[in-house]
Amino acid sequence: MMLRKAPAASGSTMIAALALGAPSLSPLARQRAMFAFLCFVWGTTWLAMKVGIATVPPGLFAGTRWTVAGLALLGWRRAQGHHMGVPRRLIPRLLAASVLLVAINQVIQLYGLRYVPAGLATVISAALTPISLLGFGVLAGQERFNARQGAALALGIGGILVLFGPKALAGTLGWREVAGAGGVIIGTLSYSAGSIIARPMMRTVPPAEVAAMTNLVGGGMLLIGSLLFEPGSLAAASGHWGWPAFGAWLYLLLPGSLGATLIYFLLVRDWGASRTGTYAFISPVIGVVLAMLLFGEHVGIADVMGMGLMLGAAGLVLRR
Repeated sequence: MMLRKAPAASGSTMIAALALGAPSLSPLARQRAMFAFLCFVWGTTWLAMKVGIATVPPGLFAGTRWTVAGLALLGWRRAQGHHMGVPRRLIPRLLAASVLLVAINQVIQLYGLRYVPAGLATVISAALTPISLLGFGVLAGQERFNARQGAALALGIGGILVLFGPKALAGTLGWREVAGAGGVIIGTLSYSAGSIIARPMMRTVPPAEVAAMTNLVGGGMLLIGSLLFEPGSLAAASGHWGWPAFGAWLYLLLPGSLGATLIYFLLVRDWGASRTGTYAFISPVIGVVLAMLLFGEHVGIADVMGMGLMLGAAGLVLRR
């Protein structure tokens, strides 16, 4: 799969370059730096989500975050003088992508995360993301399956199982855990399908605007649905969440939604969904390393082997 050069003067590329502090990088180096940023941020979001939904209803927690992210991106583009609007023929695709990427993905996945350990959620999401992105991409005619991708998927899944499998499945899972795992699976599949649906829009609409509109539409759906139907959401709308939940919300909003999500759209446009999806092989490794450095968690030989397999899988797919 060949890289396509991103427009150097696009507003979305400028956001990514400013976020990374490297506007002078070549297009290829910038893409690699953006991918590294994406892997780091999304390697730490599971913990932030777990902290937030411990005290805030999941629909409200996600709905406010994505709505604010969409408004902020649209406001930034308007301040830059960009033409706003999506062609009428793309509105159905935009609505479908918004529902899949944000509304369905977030509410089902966050409710699922209430009932499963973060480690098991990481296993499911990391293993399923690249597979589902590749599968949906092949079905949509955006990707071609080849032997190198198959070898990378096998290596990555093997690494995930070695790294997280024994720890995540050490206990006996009850029906709540099984239902929660099902929610994480549905959310991951929804996000992958939405990514494939969104990619063709970026041939005519800048990725920053696609990200802004999907965030705003999907987040608005979540927020309205939460306020109308989610237990406890009206009381939580006062914003008295406590500093841990509010800090997690800010982290998910700023580097998570405004930074990493925009970068994800840029890379999906330029690299394709399945190649970009290899972040799922690297992000869990980052989470393990940070836990070791910050919290003194022990890393054994099996952990090192698992991380090596996952990084090898990502390298196999990412090389030109």
